[in-house]
Amino acid sequence: MDFKDIPAIVTGGASGLGEGAARALAAEGCKVAILDLQAERGDAVAKEIGGIFVECDVSSAESAEAALQKAREAHGPCGIAVNCAGIAPAAKIVGKEGPMPLEDFNKVIQVNLVGTFNIMRLAAAQMAGREPNADGERGVIISTASVAAYEGQIGQVAYSASKGGVVSMTLQAARELARSGIRVNTIAPGIFMTPMMAAMPENVQESLAATLPFPQRLGKPEEFGMMVEQMVKNPILNGEVVRLDCALRMAPK
Repeated sequence: MDFKDIPAIVTGGASGLGEGAARALAAEGCKVAILDLQAERGDAVAKEIGGIFVECDVSSAESAEAALQKAREAHGPCGIAVNCAGIAPAAKIVGKEGPMPLEDFNKVIQVNLVGTFNIMRLAAAQMAGREPNADGERGVIISTASVAAYEGQIGQVAYSASKGGVVSMTLQAARELARSGIRVNTIAPGIFMTPMMAAMPENVQESLAATLPFPQRLGKPEEFGMMVEQMVKNPILNGEVVRLDCALRMAPK
């Protein structure tokens, strides 16, 4: 797909991996809409990249529908959608205070998994009405999973379940949306230098980097953005989950 003037939405685009994706797409010529709850930061990034910011709670049907409509009114029907919004609270199934509250588990599923599907369904509906290119392609949807989908650590039960769901949706969605000329792929990142990671002590960052086979450093958001670019550019990359993790395989804890 040609990037020039293609309307793109990036959830969670105000920071971290989402910001890396938003900046990469804008640099390639896309008209980017950042969908996030961080209004001040999201607006600042949007202005820097020549895009727009739209406040959005991806777990809410009403909020997401309104956000995608605003993005459409500003830029036209969505051609690229990147799902990066997510949360990662840690909690054991049974901790010192007893079993994990069900609402805590449900919140992670609602944001990470239901939120991803919410944006997928709305973006796909817009993409289906776009003019196809020479290959018949109308749009590309990219979601964010995690290596925790495969090797969830102790305390990651909700997060792993949510990201495992994202992985499982990928091929099915690619098959279903193929008739509309829409490709669907997922990135499963390892350990990246996000704002949450940057706030950790340097010795913690170094110990995490030491677990990576090669290169032994945390991933950069712009490197996540590079993978987003490649998934958009390569017309036969479809229904795939790509690990972006320095060959990391997570230990139990």
